[in-house]
Order: sequence, then C-alpha cells, then structure tokens
Amino acid sequence: MKLSLCIGAMLALCGVTVQAQETAPRPNIILILVDDMGWGDMGLTSSAARAEEADTPAISTPTLDAMANQGAQLRRHYTAAPVCAPARASLFSGVHQGHAEVIRNNSFDAALENSHTLASVLREAGYRTALIGKWGIGGGKESGGTPTTCPAWPTLRGFDFFFGYNNHLAGHRHYPKEESNADPETHRNAIWDGDKMITDDLDNCYSTDLFTARAKEWISEQQKQEAGRPFFLALALIAPHARLAVPSCPFPEEGLRWLGTPGHMINTAQGQWDSFIEPIYRDNPEWQDYARKRFGNRSAAAMESARRHATMITRIDQAVGDLISHCKGLGIMDNTFIVFTSDNGPHNEPGAVNPVAGHPAPAQNPAFFRSYGTFDGIKRDVWEGGMRVPCLVYAPGLVNNGTVCNQPSQFQDWMATFAELAGVPKPMRCDGVSLLPELQGRPAADRGGVVYSEYAFSGNMVQYADYAPNKKGRVRGEQQMILFRDGDRWLKAIRTGIKTGEEDFEIYDVDADTHEAANLAPQYREQQAKLKAAACYNRRAYSYTRDPEAGARRNPCNGRRSYDAQAVPANREQGSERGLTMRRIQEGAPWVPDFDTLPGAASAERQKVAGLQGLELPAGSITELRGFIRIPQDTSSARFFLRLDPVPGSKAYIKLHNFCLIDADSNYTPGTTATESSSSNAVEVAEGASTPGIPLKAGLHEFTMVIVQGASAPGKVQLQYGPEKKTVSNEDFFTE
Repeated sequence: MKLSLCIGAMLALCGVTVQAQETAPRPNIILILVDDMGWGDMGLTSSAARAEEADTPAISTPTLDAMANQGAQLRRHYTAAPVCAPARASLFSGVHQGHAEVIRNNSFDAALENSHTLASVLREAGYRTALIGKWGIGGGKESGGTPTTCPAWPTLRGFDFFFGYNNHLAGHRHYPKEESNADPETHRNAIWDGDKMITDDLDNCYSTDLFTARAKEWISEQQKQEAGRPFFLALALIAPHARLAVPSCPFPEEGLRWLGTPGHMINTAQGQWDSFIEPIYRDNPEWQDYARKRFGNRSAAAMESARRHATMITRIDQAVGDLISHCKGLGIMDNTFIVFTSDNGPHNEPGAVNPVAGHPAPAQNPAFFRSYGTFDGIKRDVWEGGMRVPCLVYAPGLVNNGTVCNQPSQFQDWMATFAELAGVPKPMRCDGVSLLPELQGRPAADRGGVVYSEYAFSGNMVQYADYAPNKKGRVRGEQQMILFRDGDRWLKAIRTGIKTGEEDFEIYDVDADTHEAANLAPQYREQQAKLKAAACYNRRAYSYTRDPEAGARRNPCNGRRSYDAQAVPANREQGSERGLTMRRIQEGAPWVPDFDTLPGAASAERQKVAGLQGLELPAGSITELRGFIRIPQDTSSARFFLRLDPVPGSKAYIKLHNFCLIDADSNYTPGTTATESSSSNAVEVAEGASTPGIPLKAGLHEFTMVIVQGASAPGKVQLQYGPEKKTVSNEDFFTE
C-alpha cells in the first residue's frame, strides 16, 4: 500500500505567473479572523449537521453563504492549534506549531518572535498594512501591555497601523467601557488607536461594530491618501468568543459608520448596551421544542445562550456584508482578495469574569447548534471539531465562482498565498504553500506542504451526546496530529495523552468517517515508523525560558513536550555519491526565499558541487544547496554553527528534513555566527538560557540550504559541527 506523507517539495511557481503578478495590479488583501466560530456555525456548513439530526437549528449567515457561492470554500482548512494565541502566532508568522519558537499551548500574550510576519512580508512588497481588532501576542504581562512595554506590539511586527485590543483578556470584553475591567496595568479594557488608549471615549461601542466601522474608515483613508497602493488589512473580530454579549440596536440600514466623536464614536453607539437579540431568534417555537427535547430541565439556559450566540454570528455576517459593500462602493472590490476564517473550533466558556449586573453571562453551549458540525471536539481538542475551521475566499476576478477546495490546508499557507498575490517569493522559514493554484483552477500536480499540529491541555475532552463512543473519557494531555496521503485519499494520524513520543498513532479517514470513530491503525501497522519519523521531521524543540524582564504571567510559556528529547531518525545509514546539488540565480531578495518560489527557479540549472568548502558565492546571487549531511554518531545535543562573510545583505537559512536547523535571516548580522539555538529570534527567551543542541540519530539527514549573497563577492560560508566546532567537510555531504 503506497503512502506519501504531506511533507513534499513546495510548489514551484512558474516564471510566467510571477511576471504576470508584477505587471498586473496587485490585489488588496483583507483577512477577516473571527474568534471561536465553529464549523457548524455557518449556514452553509451546518447543513451536514442537520442532515444527521433533522431538527438541529441553523444560524442565519446569508452573506457568508453568498461569499462561498460566489467565491471559494476551503472545506478542509485547519487552524494551527485549537486555541487562540498559538493559532494566531502561526497564522501571522507563517509557521505551524512544530516550529513556533515562543507561543505554544496556552502562552497567551507572549511576544510573537521577531521574524517575518504576514504584515512585514506584504509591507516589504509595497503594501500599506493595518491590524484592527484583537492581537493578544504582543508581549508584556498577560493582562496588560502598552506600546512602550510590549516587545511585539503590532507596529513592531510589520503593521503600519493598529486599532484594537493588545491583551487577550481585555479582548474578552465586547463593550470595552461598560464591561468589567480586565487590565490592572492600564485600569481599562484598553482599546488602542495607534499609541493612544481611547477606551474612555467608547460609550456603548459593540466590538464587532466598532472594529468593522474603523476598518471601513481606514480603507477610505487609504484610498484617499494612496489610491494606487495596495493594502493589507487584518480584521480580527473577537466574536463569538467570551461572554455572549449582543449589540445594543439593530444593524443600521446605512451600514456601520465611524463618527470619531468621543461618546459617539460609531453610529450604533445607542440604546441599551448588551440588549438586542435578532428578531428571528427571540421567540422561536421550533428552537424551544428542540431545546426541551435535547436539554430537558436545562432548556432555558440553552435557549438563552443560543439566542445570544446566534445574534453574535449574524452580526458578524452583517458586518462582513457591510465591509464588502464598502469595497464595492469605493470601486476596489474587483481587485480585493478577502479571506474569512476562525482561529479555532467552538468554545464552551462564559468568557468574562465579574459580570455586570443585569447583563447575563451564560456559558456557550456548542451542542445547541452542533457548532462542531458533524465532527467531534471543540476548542482545545485536536480532533476535527477543534481544528477544522470555516474558511471562505471572496475575490471577484481572482477566484472562480463556486470553487470548492477539498485539499487539506492550514493557517501557514496564507503567508505563501499572500506572497504569491503580492508577486514576491515566500520566506524559506514559512511552512506554507500557496493556495492560489487550487483557488484559481490552475493545475498543480502535488502542491506539497504539511498539515501538522501539537498542543497540550490537561484533563479530559468535554463530552457531548452526539460524539462517537471512542471519545468517552478521552484524555487530552499532549496531543499531536499530522495528515498523510494514501493513494487518492487523505488520512489523519492523531495521538492524545502522549507520554514518550513512541506511542502509535490512531488513523482516521475523516472524509468517510467525520466523527473519527473507526481507527484504521491496524491496517497501517507498517506505516507507524514513517509517521513517527514524519512527526520528528516537522518539529523543533526550542528553549522556553522566560526573560524575567518580560513580566510574570499566570500562563507562562510552556511549550515543552515529553518527546522533545526524542532523537530525529536519519533518512538512510549511508550514501554512495558525495557532494550537493546546487541551483543558482542572479537576483536579490529581502529575506531568504524558498527557492522554488523565485521567478527564475524553473529555468535554474542544476549542477553538482563538492560541498560548502571552497564554494564561492557571486555578488547579488541566491544559491540553493540540497542533499544529505552525515551525522557520525547518535547524539542528544547536536550543535551547529554558521558564519557568512561580513557582506551587507548576506543571509542564509538551513533546514534539516523539514525543520529549521539554523535561521540566519531576519535578525542575522553578516560576519557573526548563528547557531541552532532559538534565542536569536525569540524576544522573550533569556540570552544564554536556551538549551542548545538537537537530538539526532547517526546517518544521513536531508539537508537544504539557501544563501542570499550581498552586493560584493566572492562570498564564503562556513558550517561547523559539534561542541568542538569542527568544520563540516565536503566528505560529509551526499547528493540526493
């Protein structure tokens, strides 16, 4: 039985495509990220749940349904992690959780490492960039942070403009001024307009309305100031997460408007805050009958949370429709690419602490609408319900109407996709591959990429009556998943409650078995070793020591795994032909690029070189070297040291298998030595506190290196190995 892991070569972009992007207007990009919206919360995707149980209620989302019908649905799109902060960190940094250096598990408000982001890549491509809404990965204390105390403030991670919540607990409050305080540092639920906190001006401002109105205003400002310049807007709404707060009035016929007057900042700042339920949800007898049948004496509470949750979702739908109408009114919709998705699966939390009297804070009940769809799992589960998220692309003229994408994809793919839209190569650090070929119906034999996640949370998963029996009493603990291909179908390998990393994976055909009930592992016994190797090939163990100056948190960075010390197996024991395969083009790049995404990659000649010793790098060149490196013996702590000549603009990146070995890219100073340590990119890892070295098995390990040589030459590269810093000789490299 043939099985290929989803870790293949990245999609090669042809020169014609990139050249066309360089001459055609580059599209505006709007990324709409909602918080904890489940697969079954959208009208279009909830139909499957209703097919399983006919009387399951549905939430009205006409705008999102129309976006899908007139654009594209990504029906197997995965978040990077089943909880907020790591999911957002991976989304904005373009790496999955196996490679995130700082933000893993529940390390809320830790600082996103100082490397490439969606915003910095697009800004380098000439885009104006803005983040409006929730950040939550800026650093500083968990419940706080200001522009002067946060090392990863949005404007320090590529955004030209920021409006919204920096810390995640304040971001649980949909009415920043009226709701209980979540921020002891600023003594406000701090909303920032640039570097200014404006919470005191935000009377009766509902979060979905506030952020959407400000987004519309920013787009209008952008068009007035620089109409010919493309923009990237990340609109990060906090609904439907946290306390189930609802608007204060109906959605206005004229749409949301930013007024900018203290006390009257938006046109929906009227009525009684947290009071408006959509009329279709107020007294629905069918819902009441359903609630009594399914929830018995808990039906009243179930109805209260359902009315509020549905109103929040419908408000999102109305706001998205309003934003699209605004773009059409400005005449820019035909050159705008909109992505709509959620950070993870549905939640079951009341959200806010110290609720205000008269404003109930019922816990969200994802079972009412089957917000997890036909899947099992919610937020904090790596089962489908926690990981598979609604995802739509609406881009008239760029994406074909009614496109349905069934190929698995994940958050890190958006960096590669946006880079292609902007006409620039994706950074080599990025784990994603471009989704444009599938979205545009272009042929792509094997787009490669990887769908991988790891996450840990104590206790058992929450139980719901429609889950498969194998979820009863299921431990969460350390969880891991990876997708792989078996012929023409994608299978999911999953482990929970991991203790050593040697446990076998359970295997599910999720397309045929949406509840992940029938474990196919007995049919794939011979593949367990490959799956365990694939898990090692797609992750790195980093140091998670907190910089004391970053401030104490209730949720410290806790990315350590029980399997961090597991040795990475070699691809083979020995090779016969020494040397490396080289490709080279004369071109510059603002970062170390994935070579295959360069315009000249398809025509670059492949040639064999002896190795790194004696290799000369021409000025203004980009060189890729591929092959295998020999590790002489098993080691629990392999050290590597890389030095480039002190030529401004020179940089390099090395991958071992599919993980980062050395990053000498965004923060590298030519002439200095970079190591396998994570500390160069992790703002909050204390200097000297990292645990160096990578556990490797003896043998030949897949090796890929890309070097950008600065404006002068010849350049040289030196790679050393081991604590004794022995130069890696040409005898230690073997061709593919």
